[in-house]
Amino acid sequence: MIAKATVTDVPALNKLVNSAYRGDSSRKGWTTEADLLDGTRTDEQALRDFFLKPDSIILKYLDGEKIIGCVRLVKHGSQLYLGMFAVDPTIQNTGIGKKMLLAAEDEARKQNCKSMDMTVISERTELINWYKRNGYVEMGEKKPMVFDNPSGGIPKKDLYFITLEKFLD
Repeated sequence: MIAKATVTDVPALNKLVNSAYRGDSSRKGWTTEADLLDGTRTDEQALRDFFLKPDSIILKYLDGEKIIGCVRLVKHGSQLYLGMFAVDPTIQNTGIGKKMLLAAEDEARKQNCKSMDMTVISERTELINWYKRNGYVEMGEKKPMVFDNPSGGIPKKDLYFITLEKFLD
């Protein structure tokens, strides 16, 4: 089941996101950033802050009571930004990510958005290709990764984001 997360979900979301992106646990899945960044992907304070921002929601994928997937969505103009997309690394590649992506796109339509956009680390070619197979296109933008919050990780080398976008029907 996919539902909107609440601030009471912060500890579980924090555990999920960090396990999917960083450290040895992330290596069980295919979305790891462990070879690119050290440290954490987020922390509980940053997650709590997301719930205070207008036009920002987090969707969660539940297996019973356990959160096994999430995605953060932020409306800006006629676009919905997709970020912090995570699936439990032990069950990645089972279709949960696809269901979360479709739910995010449905949310964009509910909010009358014309497109979805996101930034992805340029070196994450397997992830970029997955998004492309799901209708996203590179917009030609490169943005330097800014690390203004140590809870977001410590780069092991110079990294930059590329922007992907999907226009909704």
